[in-house]
Amino acid sequence: MKEIFIERREKLLRIALKSNNELIESIVEEKNNEPIIGEIYKGRIKNILPAINSIFIDLGLDKEGYMYYSNELKAKGIKKGEEILVEVIKEPIGDKGAKLTPKVSIPGKYIVLNCYGEGIEFSKRIDDKEKKKEISENIQPLKDVCITVRTEGANVSLEIIKKEIDKLYDEFENIDKKMKYSLGLKKIYGEDLSLTKILMNSSYEEVTKVHVDNDMDFEKVAHFIKGEENFKLEKYEGYRNLFDFHGLEKELLKLRHNKVNLPCGGYIVIDKTEAMYVVDVNSGKNIKERSFDKTILETNLEATKEIGKQIRLRNLSGIIVIDFIDMRDRSQRAIVMSALKESLKLDKGNVKIFPFTELDLVQIARKRQGKSIYEYMEEECNLCKGRGIILKLSYIEGLIKNEIIRVKEENTIDCFHIEIDSVYKDKIKEDIFDFIKEIDGLDKEIYLNYVDGIEGYKIEPLIFQGQKDNLKDYKVTAIEKL
Repeated sequence: MKEIFIERREKLLRIALKSNNELIESIVEEKNNEPIIGEIYKGRIKNILPAINSIFIDLGLDKEGYMYYSNELKAKGIKKGEEILVEVIKEPIGDKGAKLTPKVSIPGKYIVLNCYGEGIEFSKRIDDKEKKKEISENIQPLKDVCITVRTEGANVSLEIIKKEIDKLYDEFENIDKKMKYSLGLKKIYGEDLSLTKILMNSSYEEVTKVHVDNDMDFEKVAHFIKGEENFKLEKYEGYRNLFDFHGLEKELLKLRHNKVNLPCGGYIVIDKTEAMYVVDVNSGKNIKERSFDKTILETNLEATKEIGKQIRLRNLSGIIVIDFIDMRDRSQRAIVMSALKESLKLDKGNVKIFPFTELDLVQIARKRQGKSIYEYMEEECNLCKGRGIILKLSYIEGLIKNEIIRVKEENTIDCFHIEIDSVYKDKIKEDIFDFIKEIDGLDKEIYLNYVDGIEGYKIEPLIFQGQKDNLKDYKVTAIEKL
């Protein structure tokens, strides 16, 4: 059975996916008024620069987007000031705006609707001529869209394909209406894309239980799964965070460690550089096999399974380079490559794997979908001038809040001693009211102490007056809370 956990905060959407009670994927989307891949905008052509074959598009945001001035667009005779429908294909980087395309599509699990096209097309990977004929004869072309049947579409019934076409065509009609009649430049499709994709990829499969923590997501998911018998929807009503209640917070914190042990005694190390992620495979204590070549193969094969799992769990994107243990027997490369592709099979449409190099390196390109766990959990350490990383104060505030709520629910205690790493001291003292508010401590007695060398924080409920007397110098006063 699958379980999907959807936790929403003011500017943060977190999604976790479990299969048979094992965490297999985590995604974070942060609302920051910047376009993300897959969103569709109603824009206006701001400038056309033939010299560099570029068109700049006003999206109604802080930064203009840009796209290639293709021969197709030149033939259409598009002009400055013209309104245009565009899709984001690359997110903004630094001062550079989002890269766009006028070829807008709405992806499903089994089909893709290409806006303002016509006819029915098939993925190049579908070789079954009879299946193509069956679909072509039983699927009616639609007005203003081209239906492209994806590879997976050849493996399901016509009924399932038709159901998905109907659902996506409703989305297209909504986009078309907004493009033609809405005022202003704005995003017209793509709210919570990560959530939509997770739900879409779970459709028509095994029983899936969805946990949400608010009315908006409850209604959104209920609308999406309407008529799907394999989905069960449950709204969490507790006061603690959804992730904390279900033990997901602890599992995500473990992912900060860059070393992951393998059953055979070997291990992998995952490091982030400015340009890419690097995964190093090591044999470690794997000495079970008498043959050196067998030891290498066993370690590399176990590494492929773990790497596929960790890429999804940590939501790594961009360029990922894997340094496998050197294989003297070149025939082993094909076995390892096959195992790597199998481990990433569930990451449909997101991953491209390149062949081995002469140095036994494998390069993977993975599309970005939300933030990696590092981006929303960690920040640069000011004391070491960016050479190290620490947990974000905002993330620690959430962890402390969870513990305070848990203790209060179990023991009705409302007095706490908190020790926090002194690297956060200046930031907390800048606005101690905000810190106390974020940890849910405005109506509680808080004794706050800064300590060097602890990992993050420690929290202790105070029960006896003697404990409070010993810590009186650290009490946060009512004036500091105002």
